[in-house]
Parts: sequence; C-alpha cells; structure tokens
Amino acid sequence: MDTLTGFDIARAQVSEGDVATLLDRHFELMRSQSPAESCHVLPSEDLAADDISLFALRDHGQILAIGALRSFGDWGELKSMHTAQEARGRGAGRAMVAALMQEARALGLKHLNLETGSGDEHLAARKLYEKAGFSECPPFGDYVDDPLSVFMTRAL
Repeated sequence: MDTLTGFDIARAQVSEGDVATLLDRHFELMRSQSPAESCHVLPSEDLAADDISLFALRDHGQILAIGALRSFGDWGELKSMHTAQEARGRGAGRAMVAALMQEARALGLKHLNLETGSGDEHLAARKLYEKAGFSECPPFGDYVDDPLSVFMTRAL
C-alpha cells in the first residue's frame, strides 16, 4: 500500500478479471468519444507488450484505476490512464500519475509524453496532467497534428 495515498498500486496483467473489465470500459469509452482515426486507445492485448508496464490501483481490493507506461529509449508515454467513473474525485488518478512517474524515473527515463482528447469530456484529464507538471507540446513519436488531440510532456 502506498502510505501517501492509502491506495494499493501494483503491476497488473491484462488477464486479471477486474483489470480486463476496467480496460474494456476504458476502450469503449474512448472509442465512443472520438472517430477511429483520432482515437489512440490501445486494445488490451497491446498492453501486454514487453515495452509496456501496466498498473492497477485498488482500494481494499476494489479496482479504481489503471494506467500504463510505454518506454521508448530515454522517454516514455503514459497510456490507458483511466479512473472508474464511480471512483472519480477520490485522488486515484493523481496517485496513478505519481506512481507512473515514479516508475519512469526508476527506469531511467528523462521525460514523459502523453496524448489525450481536446474535447470537454477530457478537460478533467488535462487538468490532472497539468497539476502533475505536464504542459502542451507538439505531436511526438508517430502522432500527427489532430484538432481532437492534445499532446503533453514533462521532464522527470
């Protein structure tokens, strides 16, 4: 248990029942909010790749949030950050971002990037990332400019 947040945050597998369920909810929500060409959510099976570390945040055994970190040499990308609707406002997202940043530092990464939506439904996520020290940046990696995407970065 993380004594600062009171949550249990640990590596997870896509095959865990509660993790799979929350990943499916996240995937369906993201697909419902953006057209396919602007939706960069990874299907569960892709989150099992060797370059991705998947984490689950639980409170007394109940899953509240998931998040993944993909490594690209000296930088990383946050992927599949999702807090269950019924758990929002409890600090789970903030705790997950902090845990992923801690993992990135442990891996020796120099900075983190992320892509999120530009619409109102993603405003809370953008504010969460801003509070964690992320700021807007140009597209990175294989991403291209897209009015439905906001790209963010932060040094570690």
